[in-house]
Amino acid sequence: MYGTLRGALAGRKIAFDRESYRATVEGRIAGVGKTIRIHSIHVHYELAIPPDALDATERALAVHVQGCPAHQSVKDAIHVTWTAALRAGDRAGLQHDLDRELLGLPRAPALRAAV
Repeated sequence: MYGTLRGALAGRKIAFDRESYRATVEGRIAGVGKTIRIHSIHVHYELAIPPDALDATERALAVHVQGCPAHQSVKDAIHVTWTAALRAGDRAGLQHDLDRELLGLPRAPALRAAV
């Protein structure tokens, strides 16, 4: 998903800060017999973008999972969610406050300024 989002941003010619672009990934596992099973994965992106790229970035975030081979391969077996913290120019602390279920059910992105 990280690489797919990066490609979606580059394809839209969004000049994001590649040095500060990060993703933190957390997974939940449980024992099943003598093995483990991944139950869920959460990806949190941190991204700095130009202020005029906010709408295009939200569109890239909204569609990046549909183009991600890894997500498409596991979406029916593993619950995958994502959130994104965007820094748009001087507007630091913007949160793309969408704990999105990536099961092919689109939701409209919501953006709020952190106070």
